[in-house]
Amino acid sequence: MSEPRDTSSISFTALYTGHVWTRDGISAPFFRTRGGAFLYGALAPFEYVGRHIVGGNIRTFLLQRHHLIDHRLHQLIESGVSQVVEIACGLSPRGHRFCQQYPQLTYIETDLPDMARRKQQLLKEHQVLSDRHRVMPINIFAEDGELSLDHVLGQLDQSKPVVVITEGLVNYFPLPVISEFWKTLATALKAFPQGTYLTDNYPLYRGMPFYRTLKVLGNMLGAVSRSQVGFHFHADDEAINHFKQLGFDDLKIHNPANYYDQLPIPETRGNPMVRIMEAYKGS
Repeated sequence: MSEPRDTSSISFTALYTGHVWTRDGISAPFFRTRGGAFLYGALAPFEYVGRHIVGGNIRTFLLQRHHLIDHRLHQLIESGVSQVVEIACGLSPRGHRFCQQYPQLTYIETDLPDMARRKQQLLKEHQVLSDRHRVMPINIFAEDGELSLDHVLGQLDQSKPVVVITEGLVNYFPLPVISEFWKTLATALKAFPQGTYLTDNYPLYRGMPFYRTLKVLGNMLGAVSRSQVGFHFHADDEAINHFKQLGFDDLKIHNPANYYDQLPIPETRGNPMVRIMEAYKGS
């Protein structure tokens, strides 16, 4: 068995992201942390500059992606999906909110062991864990054992469809590395009648405004998180072909700008930098 890659360096972002959710009113108050509040305040001047000069900032993109993933998940549940796995959940409030709204839903939140224990304890303290809302450890590069994707998906009813979500994860890895996980996921979803994968992604389209700025910001974030931040695709067709080559049947790409009149999401000046990718496996 090969040693799974260490992804612990990106966990610090969970505190800041979690505070964005609480400030926007889409997260329960008990998800608020002192560390998240500190980071939120520390980054406020940079976010202000980004909003007024660039036309959007990190908080804008975080809210765009979160609301759009929620929107698609609502639609999938209403079409019959009753099983969800959220990978790298951090302090995401999604599992708590959706389990409150949908009593038929089984929701497994997963993260690296330390964060998973923290999330489990937090939910346990507020008495919101149950047989259908659980937290499990995972390492997306573990090939077998209790940290593997197969072990997590093995907890579900494989006669029913499933949705797998990653939010705020994939751009912390260069394309060849994260593609290892995507290929593993496509194979694992074969066990279900239908599998849907929802993820955010920050493509670097040729001709996009602030192309060089994004490259610089990516390098800075990579240095802080000790990761290789990557911008994976330069065109939608490139992403679709890549996912098909990895074993998915199809890929649909959602632009937040197409949902401004449907969802309560902040708007950016010009073309948003974030996209939601929705990959399918099965009938």
